[in-house]
Amino acid sequence: MTWVDATIQGLLLGGLYAQYAIGMSLMFGVMRIVNIAHGDLVVLLALIGISLATAFGLGPGFIMLVLIPVGALIGWGLQRGILNHLVGNDPLPSLIATFGLSLALQNLMLTIWEADTRALNVGAMAILSVDVAGIHVGVLPVGILVVAALLTWGLHVVLKTTRFGRALRAAAADKDAATLIGIDTKVVYANATAIAVAILGIAAVFQAARTTVSPVDGGAQLIYAFEAVIIGGMGSIWGAFAGGLILGVAQVVGSRIDPGWGILIGHLVFLLVLAWRPQGIMSRR
Repeated sequence: MTWVDATIQGLLLGGLYAQYAIGMSLMFGVMRIVNIAHGDLVVLLALIGISLATAFGLGPGFIMLVLIPVGALIGWGLQRGILNHLVGNDPLPSLIATFGLSLALQNLMLTIWEADTRALNVGAMAILSVDVAGIHVGVLPVGILVVAALLTWGLHVVLKTTRFGRALRAAAADKDAATLIGIDTKVVYANATAIAVAILGIAAVFQAARTTVSPVDGGAQLIYAFEAVIIGGMGSIWGAFAGGLILGVAQVVGSRIDPGWGILIGHLVFLLVLAWRPQGIMSRR
């Protein structure tokens, strides 16, 4: 029963990692950009949400409704202002640019919010749980996992069935050919990044509700998102979701073996997948 409980708790934790990962997977799948500032954007949006909740007494639902468009605007501006000039076969320019952005965001957040940890008050929801066959399952983590699955499914539907999704897939397959048939790839890229960062607005609320955040936490969130994407397969939306769940289970099971092993076991699973199947478990050839 202990290991069943660990697996369930790991899947629930993985739901949060999946929310980090699907936006990163979208950006890489379309533009071959690994956004080093991904984790810092989560933290920035979380701190904005916590400040709004403190100043105006807003609930987490209202905070999420605010952060989604704020995230979309940040993502659109980032792509149009910086990343559109760096998209190409060589990933190094975008890595350097987003690394610099990460450092700038960390220093900006330290200046505004200092190094203190903060959390979003969600009342009794933070500790509310239900008993399922002797296993206590938190209501908030279940909600996070359900939202992650819905976001993944919704993004999959958008990519497969809408005109925007077809343009997005065409730009990902062949940028030059997409331009020749009339697709404005810069607009497509900007919209894709807007969606990716808007998803982080949702993840930021859940991150702040489930645990504490501080301006220096971005690096850890980046690593979890990156590992989930690699495990699942670069560019695969459902792969990123699965990778987040696998990483969450590995960390929780590892922590049950030894409290200090949780993060380590997650890293080891990442390395094993990288050695066994470098393209990821759900990658498209």
